[in-house]
Amino acid sequence: MSNQYREVLQIIKPQPVIEGAGVRLKRSIATTTLDHLDPFLLFDHFGSGNPDDYIKGFPMHPHRGIETVTYMIEGVVNHKDSMGNSGTISGGDVQWMTSGGGIMHEEMPQPCQREMVGFQLWVNLPARLKMTRPRYQNITSDQIAEIIRKDGVKIRVIGGEVDGIRGPVTDIFADPTYIDVTIPAKVSFSYPL
Repeated sequence: MSNQYREVLQIIKPQPVIEGAGVRLKRSIATTTLDHLDPFLLFDHFGSGNPDDYIKGFPMHPHRGIETVTYMIEGVVNHKDSMGNSGTISGGDVQWMTSGGGIMHEEMPQPCQREMVGFQLWVNLPARLKMTRPRYQNITSDQIAEIIRKDGVKIRVIGGEVDGIRGPVTDIFADPTYIDVTIPAKVSFSYPL
């Protein structure tokens, strides 16, 4: 297989937004600049050392026809939903929720000593699965394999497969590869799509 390189068409600068009950976020997908990446509907980054930026959280609210993926880097978020699921996700954990025909849930960040950091991605379900039964996957950090390559690149495989290692998030309708890559200074990383 030969590598084919594509040109960068546009660099997206995340836009500040306020969501939920007053949470300050930076949004890259679902802005006037970038709103056409189906099946990816939204991509938010949250990161703040000031609890006032996130503590009001996301009280009980509905979702339907999508999957929401919350990946925590640092901090703690308590969650519960209308199906009886509840728990806590913290640094390195992933919450993957398929809302299907409809679910109510809440995500409530907890004050932390350092910075609260994480990402949330919304993935559109195909039309034939919009009304599928809701489900919930909570993946803890210790369930996520980390590959350390000879050049020092670290790859946490959340979903999909890298170097023969499969991520613990399975049975996802969009079948994504979801990885967290840490690249040392003066080293490069490429991944064929």
